[in-house]
Amino acid sequence: MGAVPLWSDDRVSSGAAESIEFLVCEAQSGDVRAFEMLYRRTSDRVYSVCLRMSADPEQATELVQDVFVRVWEKLASFRGDSQFTTWLHRLTINLVLQERRSRARREAREFGCADLDHFGREARRSMPGTRVDLERAIAALPDKARRVLVLRDVEGYKYDEIAQMTGTSRTVAYGQWEYAKAWLRCDLGGDSSSNF
Repeated sequence: MGAVPLWSDDRVSSGAAESIEFLVCEAQSGDVRAFEMLYRRTSDRVYSVCLRMSADPEQATELVQDVFVRVWEKLASFRGDSQFTTWLHRLTINLVLQERRSRARREAREFGCADLDHFGREARRSMPGTRVDLERAIAALPDKARRVLVLRDVEGYKYDEIAQMTGTSRTVAYGQWEYAKAWLRCDLGGDSSSNF
């Protein structure tokens, strides 16, 4: 049995001719098909951000779904003062950070462990080879350091913005970034005095 199309009319075609702005306007007026096209056009980008911040493909997939549920709920509040993709990116970052905070609270209630680094060491031991590539090294970073590193070096945020997003001070954000760089140098076997 072949795939059944989600819609049969051509009001919103599957071509790339429609701009994101057009799709946003249509979706804001309740057009589910336009929202689906918007999802198809932007979900890879959202997944990439979620994966970099969570370092877990399954969690990143769940986060993408959560982001687009939130987009549907909040789409009416999008005024167009910025590009939709900028608004979507910010919403994604905020949702990932919010999810991390709530997960940390849940895990603190469910499980207490004095040596949390034990899990990171076990993960590194189970990886084949003696050296890990950059993606694996970033995934092995402690959560806070990884978030700051991704926000700073991948997403390009400034320390003040990172501090505001993570609920810390600029000094703490900078310290986490320095810690992440040192961790990566050590994990990748680099000279600790060299620039990352």
